[in-house]
Amino acid sequence: MAAPPVTTADRIADAALRRHARVGIAESLTCGLLASELGKGHDAAEWFAGGVVAYQTDVKQHVLKVRAGVDPCSAECAEQLATGVRALLDSDLAVSATGVGGPDAEDGHAPGTVYLGWSSGVDVGHRLLRLAGDPAEILTQTVDCCLDLLEQLLAGQTGAAD
Repeated sequence: MAAPPVTTADRIADAALRRHARVGIAESLTCGLLASELGKGHDAAEWFAGGVVAYQTDVKQHVLKVRAGVDPCSAECAEQLATGVRALLDSDLAVSATGVGGPDAEDGHAPGTVYLGWSSGVDVGHRLLRLAGDPAEILTQTVDCCLDLLEQLLAGQTGAAD
């Protein structure tokens, strides 16, 4: 019988366990889908601190300390979400996802405009994604890109892509 395929969540688990890293996430656009995927990684209780789904602006501000007036679809918001959840969950590394899933534009941002953020305590950054598809496809792509980013960060590879 063949072994099951190794998933991105399992590679993230391996890297987090190797580095003794505690990982946290903040989700707006993806509404819990990212946490669900990470929870599938082996030994998640050992490395996955958890996450916060902060869909509404007041929740972003009160729970994750995003400054009032920050555009929820921006690099600044993504970075503040990641920094806020890293502090809240006392994690070593945190990533975030925020943006517009569509089908319509919001506040001048086209559907598929997505920002991923990260905070490691040493480094804070973001990536801008321009995704295409219907809302469900944009959410799936966002989760996949966030998992890839987290894997890269745990491997020590960072860099903004916009």
